[in-house]
Amino acid sequence: MNPLGGRAVITGIGQSEVGRRLGRSGLDLTVEACLRAIADAGLTPDDIDGVTTYPGSLSAMPGFSGAGALELHDALGLDTRWLMGSVEVAGQLGPVMDACLAVAAGVANHVVCFRSVWESTAQQRGGGDRASVLGKGPRRASGMMEWLLPYGAPSASTWVAMLASRAMHEHGLTREQLAQIALTGRANAARNPAAIYRDPMSLDDYLSARMISTPLCLYDCDVPCDGAVAVIVSRRDATGGLPRSPITVEAFGAGLAERHTWDQRIDLTTMAAHDAAATMWAQTGLTPDDVDLMELYDGFSYLTLQWIEALGFCGHGEAGRYVEGGRRIAIDGERPLNTQGGQLSAGRLHGLGFLHEACVQLWREGGDRQVAADLEVAVAAAGGGPVAGCVLVSLR
Repeated sequence: MNPLGGRAVITGIGQSEVGRRLGRSGLDLTVEACLRAIADAGLTPDDIDGVTTYPGSLSAMPGFSGAGALELHDALGLDTRWLMGSVEVAGQLGPVMDACLAVAAGVANHVVCFRSVWESTAQQRGGGDRASVLGKGPRRASGMMEWLLPYGAPSASTWVAMLASRAMHEHGLTREQLAQIALTGRANAARNPAAIYRDPMSLDDYLSARMISTPLCLYDCDVPCDGAVAVIVSRRDATGGLPRSPITVEAFGAGLAERHTWDQRIDLTTMAAHDAAATMWAQTGLTPDDVDLMELYDGFSYLTLQWIEALGFCGHGEAGRYVEGGRRIAIDGERPLNTQGGQLSAGRLHGLGFLHEACVQLWREGGDRQVAADLEVAVAAAGGGPVAGCVLVSLR
């Protein structure tokens, strides 16, 4: 049932230095991650004939994009047959999906997919952070901000908080249940030397943290950082002689059945994650019961609960009870979650960071955070609100 016919595989991964205010440029971090991924696959830059990234050379927010596809192309002196920069649709995992289609069609043999950010350094150099734009004087709002700014709701933290409150009202979600996403991520980050926040966190620490937008507190919000991640997507027929068994891309989902919006869903306790997950499962004979590992987007902790439901690991409205107590999603639990610490503790590297960690685990390279030896199938997800994407990968 795999529409890619098993022809699209992952052969290498790479990650740059990750941290807060590293003082390095986005392109510098991008090149470091991509060269590491290329070497990890057993390739050289001369073997790379495709480049793709999200979101491309975007400058809407300081440091949100480290480099575009053309910048990397020129920096590495590549000779490519295929380039693409992705801004919309599946967003953060869109480049991987595009690359899978390209190699499956024979357009390219080895594509480097990357995501880079340098938000911490860029905001520091700019004399503030993204919230500082609120103090820059009057300006005319456009797009959806026309409807949000007059009500003091310029941030996704507010939009997600309202939806989390709806889930609490309709399905009995509690803050103690929501806390398990942050607590699990922090426990796993303690095993990850590259994570930004590794100090222990207790439930009391979580519940006493300052509120950002009720019911989301400080620890429900991800950590801006500097860093880059890269993944090499290859055509299976071009992988002969490479050093390790390739990881098969079994399926991916980027469907959108309802409006592209945070607040116009028919059921406000669902999100675009549900549409993306449905299209992914329609492409494969695998089922949620086959998945051993969850690497799920946690830009805000509530989004992770949405993905758990959307992917079918529990029934609608049951995600809070699914994660209650944290045992089921612990690193030695029934189905581990965000083994690198997620974005809440390891840093905001967006969807490609979750796919990178899924590959680390499938190749048994997790070190102190490695999960069970019989791991075969993992799912990585990005976004979840108005747009979403997910990728199912395996060593089968």
